[in-house]
Amino acid sequence: MTVAAEKPTIVRVDATNPEITPEKLVEILERDGGVIVENLISQELAGEIRKDLKPLFERDIPDKYGLFPPTTQRATGLLAESDACVELVCNKLFTDVANIMVSSYHTMWRGDHQVTIGGKPILSAALGFRVNPGGKQQVLHRDDNDHHPKPGEALTMISCVTALTKTTKENGATVAIPGSHLWGPERRPLDEEAVPVELEVGGALIFLGTLYHAGGSNITKDDYRETLGTFLCKPTLRPTENFFLEIPVERVRQMKPQAQRLLGYGVCEPGIGFMHYQDPMRALFGVEDEETVDM
Repeated sequence: MTVAAEKPTIVRVDATNPEITPEKLVEILERDGGVIVENLISQELAGEIRKDLKPLFERDIPDKYGLFPPTTQRATGLLAESDACVELVCNKLFTDVANIMVSSYHTMWRGDHQVTIGGKPILSAALGFRVNPGGKQQVLHRDDNDHHPKPGEALTMISCVTALTKTTKENGATVAIPGSHLWGPERRPLDEEAVPVELEVGGALIFLGTLYHAGGSNITKDDYRETLGTFLCKPTLRPTENFFLEIPVERVRQMKPQAQRLLGYGVCEPGIGFMHYQDPMRALFGVEDEETVDM
C-alpha cells in the first residue's frame, strides 16, 4: 500500500519569545517562504482596527477583474481613516524583517570615488479582507505578479496578513504552499498542495511575494473572517519625480489620457496603481478606452 506523503507545514513562532529575532524569521522565510507569527499585535489593537474597517468594507463593490470571489469584501484607504492601521503597518518586527529582505542597495561612481546608496522598503498596499460565509477560495497567486518579475531576479516585496478575527480552515483562513517561493514559472500551483493558515486574533502570516497563496473558502453559515494585509516593496518601484504631489488633480483632469497615463494614473495589470480597487483613469477622469482595466 502506498502511503501519501504528508504536506509540508508552516513553522509557527511567538513574537513575544525573545529568541524570535528578525534574523531568525529571515532564516525561516528564505527556507520556507512563509512563517506564522503568533501575537504579532495585541488583541486590543486588532479590535480597534476591526472597528475602523467596518464602514470601509461596507463601501466595497464586487471585483470585476476576477482575483477575488464576489463573497470577499475589501477595505482600502486604511491609513487615511485609521490610526490603528498606521500602528500595524509600522509593526517593528515585520518592518525589521522587511528591511533585511527588501531594502535596495546600489554601488556607483560619484566623480572619482565609489559610493553605496540605499533605501528601505515602502508601503505598496494596506488592505482589509473579509471572507463572508459561503465564500469560494481565491485563485492561488503570487503577490509579486504585480511587478512582472523575471526568473532569478531579486525579491521585490514581502507581505503580512494579520488576523482581526479568529481564522480557521472552515471560515476561510489564508492557504499557502510552503516552499513554492522556490518554484520556477513553469510549475503550476495546485489547490491540494496548499495548507490552511489558522490564526488567533493578533497572529499573522509573514510571507515572501514569491509564495503561492490564496484566501480560503468559507464553508460556515454565519462566521466571517477578517484580516489586514500589509505589503512592502522595494523603494525603487516608483517614479523618480513625485507627480502625484507636484501636479494638482484638477490640472491632470485637463490633460489627454496619454499624459494622464504617463503620470501614472493608469493601472498596470494585474493590479499596480488602483484606487479603492478601481482604475483611476475611469474613477477620476471618466476615461473608457482599450487600456481601461475593469476592477
